Amino acid sequence: MIIRQMRESDSQGVALIEKENFSQPWSANAFCESIKNNSTVFLVAEEVGEILGYIGMYISLDEGEITNVSVSLKHRRKHVATKLIEELKRIALERKVSRIILEVRVTNASAIKTYKKQGFKILGTRKNFYEKPVEDAYIMDVQI
Repeated sequence: MIIRQMRESDSQGVALIEKENFSQPWSANAFCESIKNNSTVFLVAEEVGEILGYIGMYISLDEGEITNVSVSLKHRRKHVATKLIEELKRIALERKVSRIILEVRVTNASAIKTYKKQGFKILGTRKNFYEKPVEDAYIMDVQI
């Protein structure tokens, strides 16, 4: 498995994973537009030409906000998200980011466990943050 920068040619595969995992998925075009922005980092995990998962982060000054993390259903439990987060943190340090923040559904125990293993801590809760279904989000962050 390799972790690399997302390219426009990845957008269709990434959008399929997004649709597979989220009730309000980003479109392929949204990914294409996001990766053109110099204040973003979007990575994919790839193996033998297949995209296994991806992660995205917007950077503002010394803070990064993870926008998306998703792994294809058939590649879960293979540490894909962990490897994506580790590489994102490495790049964040290079870009002088000192803190990364994210939101996660309070019922997404698997993701919360992965984030905690990467040093993220729960800061608070955003009530009714998500739609389809309506659900609260934990706000989590890590100092790097």
